[in-house]
Amino acid sequence: MIAHPVILDVSRELARQVAWLLQSERRRGTRGGTRVLTCFWQAVLGLRWFRHRADPERLGRDHRLSRATAYRYLDDVIDVLADQAPDLHQAVKQAHEHDMAYVILDGTVITTDRVGEKTTSVPGKTIDLWYSGKAGEHGGNIQALSAPNGFPLCGSDVEPGSTHALTAAREHALGALYAAASRGLPTLADGGYEGTGIGVHTPIKQPPGNQALDADNRTYNALLRGLRSLGERGFALLTGRWRTLQRITASPSKIGSIIQAAVALPHLEHRRPETR
Repeated sequence: MIAHPVILDVSRELARQVAWLLQSERRRGTRGGTRVLTCFWQAVLGLRWFRHRADPERLGRDHRLSRATAYRYLDDVIDVLADQAPDLHQAVKQAHEHDMAYVILDGTVITTDRVGEKTTSVPGKTIDLWYSGKAGEHGGNIQALSAPNGFPLCGSDVEPGSTHALTAAREHALGALYAAASRGLPTLADGGYEGTGIGVHTPIKQPPGNQALDADNRTYNALLRGLRSLGERGFALLTGRWRTLQRITASPSKIGSIIQAAVALPHLEHRRPETR
């Protein structure tokens, strides 16, 4: 065995904030002295999993925990972080308070291990529930709102990968976005959300046949694409910073909580100490 030092490239302040959340949760129902790790080191365990996609069994060995305890401690970290993530209504309120000109709706499929659960498609065919034909892989469909600069505002609960983006948006986002649009906060989205409704702006489709878009419509699409380009970095920022999102090996039903926990992390990183 060769021992070597490892640096976790997150701030100590972030680890302390996660530890504070864990400590608050422990006060509710955990007897003192019954935990193997302190709240701080449990926070480090969880942040290592998010940051480096470390295997929970390896984390357990590093922290001298059993396999079951490592998984339980990791679930604790995910749960307390997910509780801190803004929901859709809070995200819209935050956008209003910060005078954002618009928000950006985007969706992605978070890759997961192959899942054999079946369902029946609209045409009546039997398909894999968690397989996304668009992404070409198994995963969970997540909808998210981003600020114009790409900062992630909120993430939705998970839908199976076979769910269309527009269907998932109707389930998790559109009601609040229509209300926000009526108060002057529009939403920008890509062509996959065409037909979403008033207040959600999508590109104008190319006419059928050999017809071309007129100059005004081409200009509209170019401006919309330019405004969306920065905001659609939201998922890239999350998956690049918190690498466990690049492929989740936990139950697909947990993807929503994991995404919400990951969304909470940049909010904690950018939160001023006096606002805690």
